[in-house]
Amino acid sequence: MSYFKLSEQQINAFNKDGYLIVRGGLTGEETIKLSGIALNDDIIKKNALDLNDSSGRKTRLTSWYTPGNDAYGLLTKSRRIIESVDKLLDGEAPVCHFHSKLMQKEPKVGGAWEWHQDYGYWYKNEFLFPDQMISVMIAITDANKQNGCLQVIKGSHKMGRVEHGFSGEQVGAAQHYVDLALKTMELVYVELKAGDALFFHSNILHRSAANLSDTARWSLISCYNRASNRAYNEASLSHITPIEMVPDEALLEWDGETIGSNVDFVGKEHVHKAEI
Repeated sequence: MSYFKLSEQQINAFNKDGYLIVRGGLTGEETIKLSGIALNDDIIKKNALDLNDSSGRKTRLTSWYTPGNDAYGLLTKSRRIIESVDKLLDGEAPVCHFHSKLMQKEPKVGGAWEWHQDYGYWYKNEFLFPDQMISVMIAITDANKQNGCLQVIKGSHKMGRVEHGFSGEQVGAAQHYVDLALKTMELVYVELKAGDALFFHSNILHRSAANLSDTARWSLISCYNRASNRAYNEASLSHITPIEMVPDEALLEWDGETIGSNVDFVGKEHVHKAEI
């Protein structure tokens, strides 16, 4: 079976735009397996957190630091993902997994995510090098304008870090600079089919609207860091622990464990420090 590998053209596009969509990042069989597990996983539901947006709507997520040998962890550690991240990050130190989160934006009630940069959160953890941090989103269900897909401001990663403050129970970027960015750069709705992958820079401005549709929007977002980029205000050592890469075939062929066997879930008391 053939799995994706990033081309030089794709790497250049990421550096220019701050994000990159890989259509069909997962095979159809992988997408069916991952969505079936995610939507019926009682442990994920038990460890889910609800955060209010500025209007009081709730957005739900489950987050953990250490990837295990469950379906989520095997994907997070897969060769296609790790080798792609390695090509997109600045520096040469080993790739590490900071944290992952399963985003659960339910029909009619799923809240919005305010405009922010991931590094707007991670700066508070005292990471020093945003170019050595990246997030990878895997669409578990289709994401479109109707169910609150991600929106990005193309090229905004080149602005550097923008000041952030609380908006509801979330952290949002200073609206003045968001408005200036929107005057200058293109707003893109990142519509994805289930199984598509999105790579995005830690400084790109992004948000998502509330889900007012009849369909759920679920996604897995895994965040990576170079081992050389130590956070001086972060208790978990996952971000400086080199990841143990597994073959791409592992997601389908290995007998995956149940999540929770050896992962460390993030509690609400650490929610803002982990950028969730």
